Amino acid sequence: MTTDASDEWKRWHERRTARVSAPYGPLALTGTHWLEGYPEGRIPDIPGQWAADGDAVVLTAGEGDGLTVDGKPFTGETRLAADPGPVTASRVEAGERRLVVLEREGAWGVRDYDPAAPARRGFKGIDATPHDPRWSVEGHFTPYGERRTVRVESADGRHRGLGLGGVLAFTLDGQDLTLQVSVRRDGSLWAVFADATSGYTSHRFRFLRPPAPDAVGDTTVDFNRALLPPCAFADHFHCPLPPPGNTLGLAIEAGERGLA
Repeated sequence: MTTDASDEWKRWHERRTARVSAPYGPLALTGTHWLEGYPEGRIPDIPGQWAADGDAVVLTAGEGDGLTVDGKPFTGETRLAADPGPVTASRVEAGERRLVVLEREGAWGVRDYDPAAPARRGFKGIDATPHDPRWSVEGHFTPYGERRTVRVESADGRHRGLGLGGVLAFTLDGQDLTLQVSVRRDGSLWAVFADATSGYTSHRFRFLRPPAPDAVGDTTVDFNRALLPPCAFADHFHCPLPPPGNTLGLAIEAGERGLA
């Protein structure tokens, strides 16, 4: 059974490495530009003119800008909503670059993904600890009566709201522990956590994605699959830091630890 779990972890790690190093994976992000910082609408090294306008971004481009929208050469003016899907589904391209429109708490921005990004070219892999069954335990999820939002610092220094759906309780290495977690659309859980290794032998915080709890709230808490946040791969992500109570005193020597 341990061998099966170890083999599945190896396959998971290989898939994860492939996703991270994909042409439009997190290593390809070369910039996140908040439009409030460019009142003239000109973002350095990004073609076109970009302006926030209520519930959309207005893009204006000429022939010399070389932009395409929805796969067709674009000139003129168009309104763009936030891109909801994967990077490869973004509407605006500049050559091989993907320009992704995003909105966070009323602030509009543009992300620039470039397959030729130096971080992607120099990627050597993810440093991850091999599977150890002691880091996988049963957990129990208790939902809050209603969704809560707490203000937490993000990796870019700004404070933003983090939605939380309940508490995940588990026992690890003889200690009873809890994490405040979010509930994703598919019912699975998501936690931002730190531990005694954070900032020393692992990144300063990590993510955990337990599967959807069953009808009575039981799930698996597997730190072998602790994830580096996107901001570990590119400085231009604004990942949330752990909310109150999610810094564990235990040294969790498991999962992804840093870049190789």
